[in-house]
Amino acid sequence: MLIIWLQGIWLPLHGYSYESTPLWAGIYMLPITIGFLIAGPISGALSDRFGSRGFATVGLVLVAATFIGLLLIPVNFEYWQFALLTGLNGIGSGLFSSPNRTAIMNSVPPNERGAASGMAGVALNAGSSLSIGIFFSLMIAGLSVALPTALTQGLTSHGVPQTVASQIGNTPPVGSLFAAFLGYNPIQSLLAPTGLLSSAKVDAATLTGKEFFPQLISGPFHDGLVIVFLAAAIMSIIGAIASFAGGAKYVHGEGTAAERSTSDEGEDVGAARA
Repeated sequence: MLIIWLQGIWLPLHGYSYESTPLWAGIYMLPITIGFLIAGPISGALSDRFGSRGFATVGLVLVAATFIGLLLIPVNFEYWQFALLTGLNGIGSGLFSSPNRTAIMNSVPPNERGAASGMAGVALNAGSSLSIGIFFSLMIAGLSVALPTALTQGLTSHGVPQTVASQIGNTPPVGSLFAAFLGYNPIQSLLAPTGLLSSAKVDAATLTGKEFFPQLISGPFHDGLVIVFLAAAIMSIIGAIASFAGGAKYVHGEGTAAERSTSDEGEDVGAARA
């Protein structure tokens, strides 16, 4: 969602061509990667000493807070706001990721940790794939409420006939999203097959410019973001509660090993006295 936000709205509004937005979206997303790279190793090392519960819980609470923060900033935000929130999101993810994996590995016997690691990897990849479908579906659900009307009215106000504008307005919102995601001007892609861009009655320059589509989609897109980020925040809070309920530092077999050591020492002392 953050990538589409950058490519479909923010970057075009700040003068970037649609062809260059995939590259620049990746560059402007670096704060989340940097935050993760900083927090991940540090929290992993500290969780070995102090336990995983606190780090994992705080990390997910921080992630939830950043999702709420992203809802509060305007669609055409100041970049420092976006960089700060995404950087904190990366830090929160890093605080959670390493301690959570440590807690998983410590909860199983040593001879089963390879299988546990494999299952954790499968769950992570499956969750990532599933989340794409869920969040895109939520975004489309939010867009489909307001985008058709906004798109139809915007096109007709710049000379597009009502019948064509209504037809384009009723196309699935996913087409517009993926056009922007792939680096194409969505309006140009939608109007090019109709041949209207060469008509003198149509304001083609405005329709295919860098500001028309981003300004048109800003309101409906924010409606979709509200659904997506609220869902993500709720999921993060549920994960934080689960992490907190996991208990303090625990390593499978440590207590058994200590008991065996004490028992062995007792047996040695008894044998020596005998």
